[in-house]
Amino acid sequence: MTENRRFLLVKRPDGEPASGDFELRADPLPEIADGQFLIRNQYASLDPAQRGWMSDADSYMPPIPLGDPVRATTIGIVEESKAEGFDKGQWVMGLNGIEEYSVGMVGGFTQPIDEKAVPSVTNYLSLFGAVGMTAYFGFFDVCEPNEGDTVLVSGAAGAVGSIVGQLAKIKGCTAIGIAGGPEKCARLTERYGFDHAIDYRGKDGAALEGAIREAATDGVDVIFENVGGTILDAGLMNLKNGARVGLCGLISEYNAPEPVGARNLWQLIVHRASIRGLLVADYIERFAEGAAAMGPWAAEGKIVIDEHIDEGIENAFDAFMRLFEGTNDGKMILKIG
Repeated sequence: MTENRRFLLVKRPDGEPASGDFELRADPLPEIADGQFLIRNQYASLDPAQRGWMSDADSYMPPIPLGDPVRATTIGIVEESKAEGFDKGQWVMGLNGIEEYSVGMVGGFTQPIDEKAVPSVTNYLSLFGAVGMTAYFGFFDVCEPNEGDTVLVSGAAGAVGSIVGQLAKIKGCTAIGIAGGPEKCARLTERYGFDHAIDYRGKDGAALEGAIREAATDGVDVIFENVGGTILDAGLMNLKNGARVGLCGLISEYNAPEPVGARNLWQLIVHRASIRGLLVADYIERFAEGAAAMGPWAAEGKIVIDEHIDEGIENAFDAFMRLFEGTNDGKMILKIG
């Protein structure tokens, strides 16, 4: 190979991303210097957070520079190395770009992984990666669940939400999931073990509020929020006193041309409830702890994971847009190699 195909951000999206905001370009294969290694990327994680990185708004990470590849967690194989501790043929994972080849360096964001320690190497992008750790630490550390709690999960059929619902059942909680469409709602109860599934499609705020109240007759102790907007507002109208809201994501608002925001935050005062944002980067040093807990649960069948893998870097835009269209069935992963 002498070329490196790269999925570049060339324009900052205004609202919903468009294909013209990106360019698939073949550049010369990068050369490495001492202390560096060349990664042949095999898989890239596609996540809603990438939409925020495409904006130039203030965030927890700098925006992706225009003309650079879309930033992503990737899994790949060391193709060539001039770095101690990184050998040719070794599997690695790190924050790189959606491109066929990336350059890593000692002390950087890319680290070796053991591909034989998991059923599939892609599991490092789902249960044993940022997705699984977001669910684990977001639920247990941020939401502080108690046995017997009623837990409401929005975006419940998604990569993070589906794991949160299963963790809630392991903890002895009642799990209520919100998802879009009958197929996803069926998956919540039949595959992930939720006690109740609520289809948000065709429901305005009042109807959604009523559906939550019907499932949680005594109110909600924990909200694990992935969606925001009307769905968050409906959940806030069903809080118990002392409820905890873990704010993981606001995917319904990411492509909104104007800020949306929640209207019912006053319910936090009424019910002396708390709301706390969570960022998985705060838990990197504890990932081994989360993996040690969830690994046996997965082996025992208490946690099941689904991965939706689309093939080909040329399909990167369509695969990314599945996150906002809701057409992915599990953790969204792009197979590059």
